[in-house]
Amino acid sequence: MKFLQYCLLILFLFVLGCSPQSDAPPEEAAPEPLLYLPDDLEATVWAESPRFFNPTNIDVDARGRLWVTEAVNYRDFNNHEDHLNHPQGDRVMILEDTNGDGVADSSKVFVQDEDLRSPLGIAVIGNQVIVSCAPSVIIYTDEDGDDVPDKKEVLLTGFGGLDHDHGLHSVVSGPDGRWYFNTGNAGPHMVTDQAGWTLRSGSIYNGGTPYNNTNSPNRRSDDGRVWTGGLALRVNPDGTGLEVLAHNFRNSYEVFVDSYGDLWQNDNDDQVATCRTTWVMEGGNAGYFNATGERTWQADRRPGQSIEVAHWHQEDPGVMPAGDIYGAGSPTGVVVNESDALGKQHRGLLLSADAGRNIIFGYHPELEGAGYDLSERTAFVASVDTDNPDYRWNDVDENRRKWFRPSDVAIGTDGAVYVADWYDPIVGGHQMYDKQGYGRIYRIAPKDKKLTTPKIDLSTSEGQVRALLNPAINVRQLGFSRLKAQGASAVPSVKEVLNDDNPYHRARAVWLLAQLGAPGIKIVEDLLDDRDPQIRITAFRALRQVQPKRLINYAQRLAEDTSPAVRREVAIALRDVPLSESKAIFLTLIDGYNGKDKAYLAALGIGLQDKEEAFYATLLNHFDAPAPEQWSPTLASLVEELHPAAAVSALATRAKAEQLAEPERKKALTALAFVSTAAAAKATRQLAEDESGEVKSLAQYWLQFRKTNNWRAYLKDWESPDDFSPEAHPDLLAARQRVADTTLSLEERTQVAQEMATQSAGKLHLIYLAAKGQLPRSLVQPLSGLMMQEDDRNLRALAAHYFAPSDTASYRIETVSNLTADANRGKGLFYSNCLTCHRMGAAGSEVGPMLTNISTKYDKLGMLEGLLHPEAGVAFGYEPYLVMLKNGGVVYGLLLSDGAVVTMLNTYGRRYMIEEAQVAHKKRLNFSIMPSPQHMQLSEQDVADITEFLLQPQPVLTSR
Repeated sequence: MKFLQYCLLILFLFVLGCSPQSDAPPEEAAPEPLLYLPDDLEATVWAESPRFFNPTNIDVDARGRLWVTEAVNYRDFNNHEDHLNHPQGDRVMILEDTNGDGVADSSKVFVQDEDLRSPLGIAVIGNQVIVSCAPSVIIYTDEDGDDVPDKKEVLLTGFGGLDHDHGLHSVVSGPDGRWYFNTGNAGPHMVTDQAGWTLRSGSIYNGGTPYNNTNSPNRRSDDGRVWTGGLALRVNPDGTGLEVLAHNFRNSYEVFVDSYGDLWQNDNDDQVATCRTTWVMEGGNAGYFNATGERTWQADRRPGQSIEVAHWHQEDPGVMPAGDIYGAGSPTGVVVNESDALGKQHRGLLLSADAGRNIIFGYHPELEGAGYDLSERTAFVASVDTDNPDYRWNDVDENRRKWFRPSDVAIGTDGAVYVADWYDPIVGGHQMYDKQGYGRIYRIAPKDKKLTTPKIDLSTSEGQVRALLNPAINVRQLGFSRLKAQGASAVPSVKEVLNDDNPYHRARAVWLLAQLGAPGIKIVEDLLDDRDPQIRITAFRALRQVQPKRLINYAQRLAEDTSPAVRREVAIALRDVPLSESKAIFLTLIDGYNGKDKAYLAALGIGLQDKEEAFYATLLNHFDAPAPEQWSPTLASLVEELHPAAAVSALATRAKAEQLAEPERKKALTALAFVSTAAAAKATRQLAEDESGEVKSLAQYWLQFRKTNNWRAYLKDWESPDDFSPEAHPDLLAARQRVADTTLSLEERTQVAQEMATQSAGKLHLIYLAAKGQLPRSLVQPLSGLMMQEDDRNLRALAAHYFAPSDTASYRIETVSNLTADANRGKGLFYSNCLTCHRMGAAGSEVGPMLTNISTKYDKLGMLEGLLHPEAGVAFGYEPYLVMLKNGGVVYGLLLSDGAVVTMLNTYGRRYMIEEAQVAHKKRLNFSIMPSPQHMQLSEQDVADITEFLLQPQPVLTSR
């Protein structure tokens, strides 16, 4: 009863308690809406706790019921105190509106399982309930329809990301009958499908949970390719045929496949300006790490690059366009509304939920060249008035509208939009504040039309077609599979759908017809000439799957298509076709390239993977190429994208050609830097010696950078004034070994340790011993005073984790939040204390996350939490490392790259590139690199003032 009262109180406060200020008399002030959304739609609370708790993902079954995965036990290693807990494991819930009044009145547990710890995905396809919960994709089968699973089987296992946001995400059925899903970059992903094919994928990303500590990069799968980081995947429903569709994401929370077969997702990061919504190109590299996952974007960032460009490697060859980079956030579920139930004006609406921004963005993607235009972004659903420039949610300390945290969005069988709300004061990082596990599901429907749940009869062809056309994506699979089972006899019923005025319905028919035997295939082949380029693309994709031996014929037919998007699809499809069969088609496709379309260029690069060298001479002959400095922009961009070793001389010529504009020279030099040969290194070295201006500077940068990776073998004698090596301390190495030597007396070990503690490098050695558990308490106590006598505040903060008295008091959020704050004073304190690690606008460093426009993501509570308790929510990827060298040197900071060369960024922004052979040990530390306010000698009032400054709106950074 107390909990129910709590829920009702929270709902009352949410709806009525936080109205924006108005000049009108109270009796005339309009009540604030539950959610802000288009004028023709309305939002209602369809279900809320205690019917379920902490919803992470939702799906809809053929009866119109909603299924919910809960994450009550989310990060119990960090959220165990006074939080709701399910000792028997997390649950899958079934919610239903039995009387059709628009409110769920039934809730039941489908399964509770110890193997479910923070599951992040659910799909209900007939009697199969597919739950994504790293390390496994688990199928629960309800064979008798009593809403109790009769069978449990693991379809795939070996994914990284146990109890981690960057783990395994939801399955969705594709229009081709296969299953699509994705996983974040918390690897390694070592997965063998049911046919024995093995995926091996990783990166240098470790951290986020105690379980994510074995990831490593540059792993090769059974297809011979290196797949990096987060992945978009496809698999047959029986667990065979696992394949990677795209890679190198950070953490796409969900991938959605529309009826054309296009993939849509969002991707996040803790850098404020870099969340994005993206159309995913098959075979594409999304550009978070370098291609093999050995280096972060910070390690690869080149002089002059903006964070947005560097973050997604947008100026590197072989990387697909990033999409809409919209700034701060924590993006989650995605869906495309293919139904007309909300009105035709909302057909084709791509919805992208962002829990950090309290919003669901809306897009109407339009073909633009070979890609999609996502520039028209709207706030489709929001808990705050994004259209009112004077309204700021963080003006009100108790404004719980900011607690709206949309974790997923789905389309129901009735065509309504359903939104799962995690509901918490904070989002992201490692924790949650709501101790009760409260959550909601909203229903969004037209104001002037009652949407009803249809009854789906799968026993007739008519009912199967209706299921195929249903708004709910996984319900459509039921109609697809039943019609497919009929074979050619279903062709007349399915062919009729081609007359539908909804192009998504037509596309579904195309996929199905291609799988109904020769009569259906003939119809689809004729659709390669359809007037709609999206249907032509769909037909080509469907025929690729069922008629792989005729791929060349179809490719030849479409290579001169009027649509760049169709030609893009042809280029991608030729990736695994030998050049002897595809050369002529590629030349035709190249004739259709305008020299500017980045998506088209990326598709050509994908199609020509591993064929660049063999194709180069053909390319030059096709263009009747003049001297390199006279190349057309089209030829130049193609060579730069492919960057074959045979082009080294030509690229070097273009880089030093004074008649070319400097940007063109720099592009040639950059392409040269992606050729991993001695000739490329020698040519760049020559440019660094002979040229001047920006070309010389860029050549010097590439030499310095490539000396640590691709050109290590060729630049051993090249030295740069920017070479930074940690100072050697062989004496400290010997001293550390004596302190750790348990055969020596405690007095001797203490004396040596106290001598070490008189210098900063010695302190780091002692901290390393403490972190490794090799420093007994009897040694810690006599060292505490010396260890805390340190001018370097970052080192002092680090030492405090191991040597400060345990009763050191921390500032309380409640106390600081009640202080009267001065934003102007806070600005001065911020600029004098925080820019050492953080960036604000054009000022500062980038050791920690960028803070420009941070007020769009965090309210006062979230901001204070981050400042007062930085160790409570370490941003993913910002866990500090101690790297100990064999010569006694030591570096404390962030790990930017691993492998043959270890790149470290210390706490003051200095970068060290260290040969792996020089490294003795690397130790990841499970707390924040950010010092507490006390260690920065900031008072509670200082923190209050800095918080007030950060809450002020800053210039918004966007990609447009």
